[in-house]
Amino acid sequence: MKHGIHKAFILGAGLGTRLKPLTDSLPKPLVPLYHEPMVNYALRHCMSCGIDSFAINTHHLPDAWGEKFPDGEFMGAKIDFFYEEELLETGGGIKNVAPFVGGDSILVYNGDILTDLDLSALMDAHVSSGDVATLALFPSGPNCNVAVDGDRVVDMRHGLGVDAGSYQFTGIYCIRPEILDLIPAGEKVSVVPAFLELVKGGKLGAFVSGSAIWHDLGSRGSYFDAHALLRSGSVAIHEKAMIDPSAEICVESCVIGDEAVIGGGAKLRNTIVWPGAMVAAGSDLTDCIVRHEARGRHAGKDL
Repeated sequence: MKHGIHKAFILGAGLGTRLKPLTDSLPKPLVPLYHEPMVNYALRHCMSCGIDSFAINTHHLPDAWGEKFPDGEFMGAKIDFFYEEELLETGGGIKNVAPFVGGDSILVYNGDILTDLDLSALMDAHVSSGDVATLALFPSGPNCNVAVDGDRVVDMRHGLGVDAGSYQFTGIYCIRPEILDLIPAGEKVSVVPAFLELVKGGKLGAFVSGSAIWHDLGSRGSYFDAHALLRSGSVAIHEKAMIDPSAEICVESCVIGDEAVIGGGAKLRNTIVWPGAMVAAGSDLTDCIVRHEARGRHAGKDL
């Protein structure tokens, strides 16, 4: 790894509105994903490419972060939490972690995505380019609104009236500290206006990846899709789950978490049971997510 970047800012302060009610009791990045908090996948991904220091912004249920990371670290990497009393959005969030950025280039990573994007290649491209920011993009996706010419971004959300765009922004990017000068202090503001200013100066780079997987875990459907991806070739029923021998569980479609309890005679199909949750004896569940406790017959419910 040539990039030399060792800091990452994980965006964790969103309300998770599209994923309700799963986010009623947890910030979205702490929602369980295949036996562990969603954010763990982002943290490990970053650490595999040389990141050893993290900032995470918080807002919704901020105490949950301290409960999950009481020592302020993950696998030996330091985590600094930055609480936002009022949501500052992406630009304001970056400005708020200016003390963490210091004089360094950093990686920015949305806390609610699952991807195997080549982060080292992204960071290498950013450092060698001299650009103030470099966006990781896909050539297809659900919201293709970034316009690219070679290795430059030339418009975004048609904000400059140049091009409506045909590339998907992944929510992962690298920034130099100079971007802080383009973001007003103490304001709720998106980072996009700063990006557009960089476009005008020819300082917004494009790193396009056509082969990586990428899931935005902002909806119930994408949440199930991510579990299906992770379930392939791995153990979907946690070894510490307590399952009555008479329960009928479709192992090809269900995920049962750590210390979950499944009662006698329960039937589960395409159902995700969170760690510590309970499914009562005789329950019949299809396409459900069990956060706390489930009793009776349900289909397509979050319980």
